[in-house]
Parts: sequence; C-alpha cells; structure tokens
Amino acid sequence: MSYSRPSPGLSAVALTALGVVYGDIGTSPLYAFREAFDARHGLPLTPANVFAVLSMIFWSVTLIVSLKYVTIMLRFDHRGEGGVLALLSYCAQHLRERPRLLSMVTLLGAFAVSLFYGDAVITPAISVLSAVEGIAVAAPSLEALVLPAAVGIIIGLFLFQRRGAGAVGALFGPIMVLWFLAMAGVGLASIAENPGVLQALDPRYALKLILEQPGMAFVAAGAVFLCVTGAEALYADMGHFGRRPVQLAWFALVLPSLTLNYFGQGALVLREPAAARNPFFLLAPETLLMPLVALATMAAVIASQATISGAFSATQQASRLNFLPRLRVLHTSEQTQGQIYIPAVNWLLLVLVVALVLGFRSSGALASAYGIAVSGDLLLASVMLLLVLPFVKGLRPLWPLFLLFATIELAFFAANATKFVHGGWFPLVLAVAVFTVLTTWRRGLGIMQARKEAGPKATLDGLALDLSDVPRVPGSAVFFSSSAGGCPSSFLHNLKHNKVVHEQTVFVTVQFEDVPRVLDDERIQVMRGANGIVRIIAQFGYRESPDVGLVLRLAARKGVVCPIDETSFFTSKPTLVSVSRRGVFGWRRSLFGWMLQNSTSVATYLHLPPNRVVELGTQVAI
Repeated sequence: MSYSRPSPGLSAVALTALGVVYGDIGTSPLYAFREAFDARHGLPLTPANVFAVLSMIFWSVTLIVSLKYVTIMLRFDHRGEGGVLALLSYCAQHLRERPRLLSMVTLLGAFAVSLFYGDAVITPAISVLSAVEGIAVAAPSLEALVLPAAVGIIIGLFLFQRRGAGAVGALFGPIMVLWFLAMAGVGLASIAENPGVLQALDPRYALKLILEQPGMAFVAAGAVFLCVTGAEALYADMGHFGRRPVQLAWFALVLPSLTLNYFGQGALVLREPAAARNPFFLLAPETLLMPLVALATMAAVIASQATISGAFSATQQASRLNFLPRLRVLHTSEQTQGQIYIPAVNWLLLVLVVALVLGFRSSGALASAYGIAVSGDLLLASVMLLLVLPFVKGLRPLWPLFLLFATIELAFFAANATKFVHGGWFPLVLAVAVFTVLTTWRRGLGIMQARKEAGPKATLDGLALDLSDVPRVPGSAVFFSSSAGGCPSSFLHNLKHNKVVHEQTVFVTVQFEDVPRVLDDERIQVMRGANGIVRIIAQFGYRESPDVGLVLRLAARKGVVCPIDETSFFTSKPTLVSVSRRGVFGWRRSLFGWMLQNSTSVATYLHLPPNRVVELGTQVAI
C-alpha cells in the first residue's frame, strides 16, 4: 500500500479549508487587541498591561483553540461530522438509558444552536465594518463613506447567496493565504523593531495581572476573548474537510500568522501609544495601507460568507432533527451537496445585520455585543461534554481537562456579560427567541405524535387491513406517513371518500437519523402485506436532502416499481384545532400553529412532480 499521494491532497484540502473554517477567527486581529485598550474599558495603556494582554491572548488561543478545539474536540465527531448538533447526537448515543440527563443535554444543545445565530448575525456586521474602517485610517476625509460602504457590501453579500458561493469559492483559499501572510508580514516587521515584546509569550505576565489586578484582568478578558471567536467553526466545518486538513491549516499557517500579528500590534503600541486607536492598519506602511484595506475587506466578506453558510447548514440540520419545521431549501451546486440556500433565513439575517450596522455604527460598539454569544456557545459545549464524559469508556480522564476549559469559558462569559447593557443584550435576546421557536416546535410535534398514537385508529395495521371488498383501480399510488406503523391519514381519507385502492399502493415514511449521512445500501426497508400494500421506510442523515426519486429507484431493485412520472402521490396538510383552554402559555400553541401552517408542504419538501400530487386536509387537536 502506497502513502505517497495523500500529502498533496491533504495540502489542497487544507487550502480550501482556509477559506471556510478560518475566516472568522482570521479577521479577529482587526479589532480584538484594539478593544482591550479602548477608553470605555478603562485598561491603561502601559507596557505591563500590553505584555499582560498579549500573554492572555496567546494562552487563550493556545488553550481554547489549539488544545480544546483543534486537538481534542475534532475527535468528538459523529460519523465524521462536527458542530453543536453533531455533538448533541454524539451525547444522545451515550445517554439513551438516562432520559432525564438526555433531556437536559438536548436543551443545552438547543440553546447553544440558538446562540450560534447571534454569532451569525454579528460576524458579518463587525467583520465588514472593521475592515472598511481602514478607509478612515488611510484617508480621514473619507470617514463618512465607511457606514454606507459597509451596508452596501453587506447587502451585496446577501443578494449573492441565491447564486451560491461555489462560483467564487475556489478563490477563498488563496485569498485567505494572502491575508494570513500579509498579517504575518506586517506583524513580523513590527516585532523586528521591538523583539522584546516576545517576552509576553511567558504566561506569568497574564497571571500577574490576574492576581494583582483581578478587576482589570476581568475587564481585559471581555476584549481578549474576541481573539478566539470563530473557534466553534473549526468543529462545525470538520465534516466538510476532515480533521487532518483543519489541523494542518491551523498549525502551519493560521496560528503563526495570528501570533505574529497580535505581537506586532503590541510592539507598535509600545513604540507609539497613539497607534492604539487602530493598531492593525497602522502596522502597514502608508503605501500599502489601501491594498491592506482591500484585502481586509475581502477577508471580511469571506468570513461573513462562511458564517452565513453555517447558518444555512445549522438550520437544515435543526429541521432534520425536529427542532424546526420543513423549510424551502435550494441547492446551489450540482457537485457539492453542502452548498445550500434557505431564502427565509437569508432575508431575516440580512435585515438583522443591516439593523446592527446602522444601530451600532462602529466595530468598536459591536464588539461589546459580540463576545457574549460565542463565549456562551463554547461554554455550553464544554458543559455538555462534562455531563456525558463520565459515561463514555476510555474518555473519562478528559473530564478534568474539560472542567478547566469550562472554568476559563465561564470567566470569559462573565466578563462579556458585563457588557450586557452596551449591546450584549442583543445576541441573548435573539438566542432566547430562537430557543423558544426550537423548543416550541419540538414540543408541539411530540404532543401531536402522542395524540395520534392515542387515537382510535392508531392500532390499525395498514399491511393487515382487509381490502378484499374494495375495488382496485389501475396505477400506482404513494401515501406518505410520519410514522413507521399504522395507516397514513391520507390513505384513510382517500379510502373513506373515494372507496378505492390502487393496484400498486405504497406507504412511504421518511425518517431522519441522528447521523450525517446514510449509505444507499442501508437507506430503505421494504415490507409487504398480504393485502398487496407495500410499506417503505426510507432513512436519511440530517445533512442530506430527502430524495423520493432515489427511494423509488432503490425500491425498484427490490421489486417495487413505481415510475415517478406515472405515480400519484398523496399527502396530508394538517390544521391545528384548539380543544383546551389557552392557559398561561397558550401563545406557544398559537406559535406552533403558525409554524405548522407556514411550513413547506410535503410535495415541495420532497421535490415531488407538481402534476402528480394530491393533497388532503386533516385536523389536529391540541
């Protein structure tokens, strides 16, 4: 067996990963170090404090990003996939026999996903604003153009989503390589003028500030945390690239470049304290300032694109795991299944991002709102693993390490929570709203299923029904059911009103497993009844789109032939009917009913031929 070829392939994938995985954390130097010495935070710009902040930045990146995420968390994959929902699926596998603990972990996972949407809104706003603000550094007379330019770039970015990122995606990697090399270059040049700044690699500078001035250290932590925003993307995007390319890109290029740039900024403000107003852009020579602004803007757009794509992916996964209703999902690439576009999410994000930019008006103001969502997300991931690790053989020794991570992240969260009134309220309010939607839908589905199972027809076995006296009509009919047993309500309605059964009658149930993808050989189960009815149970992973055409092709191999253009597809459209008092939380029932009525129809969701669909209405009492 030869191992001579994987290396070039690994490098190529690592290059592509740069444009997706590291866009967010790669733009943090635009504002993270600057925010630590912002006048609003009260941290004096002294050599001792500069060394302490640089030490805090380096060791925060080392512990949270390099150790926790790049080295350890990438091993907590679920069949090769990462992200909070994949972590939730991983935890569920080990907590099946502990339902109370599983319920707690599920709620934590749902809230972590909710916090991610706060990140998805703030990242485009702060990244683009901080990049475009370089214009005011290069040409102060053009400062009035910063806000309009940022809004214009953001609107263009969201309008472009419908076409997909595939057309320019190939450029993302090379642009980010250039970005990281540029950051490293200007940082290294600054360090060369003051190499003593490298002493800040010593963790004792950070510990001295923490022990001697805990109040100042606490304030600094809120800004220092901005250097690890984007760490969760390493885990979330693992499924697209795999563990090794993500790790290679981090240790070979991203980490060295970030370190050199942060220390270069520190060296600059030690020489010129006035440069603290925007040390990133002031690192560059005047002749290179505008090219650096242009490169920073491209990097910010790439970081925003990665976050927006992540929001689409998280929404699709949440829908697959029954946290959200069916949504209209468009695939923007014929080659890459993961490139999707969800119109409802796109336009909602656009409105929120533009509102943030116009409301906060500067990256410095937005920085106060940024850290609280990400720190909460990282903390919840650690807490989830603290709850599940005691039940995972061989991984229990990691428990103390995750306790350390959780302690550090709790301190960061507390530091960011102090900025609640200065903008930190926004991602928390947004997270609570999203969490309410997720849990309302999941709870509503649970109630609907329970009532259906308790109904008088719940015990009917469709494969055992006596249909000997029912006339048969030519053709094939497919009836969709949410459960793998009983009879589809659309079949019962058709039988009641039309009093006929098709010669080829098939019940299809589409199930989403808590795995990313399912192999075709394991995708369908076929059961045949004595009455001629066939039941097909089709399984898809939560990263897959249901494909009825594929299901029917696989079924044909097992003798169930239903040509998609000659088959009638029967679906049901439920309508919520109130049968109890509204109570204190009656508004949740109204919310669930609204989502139920506005969810994408089964026909659209499963991409059925429009001229072959028959939709029958049903009423659901809650």
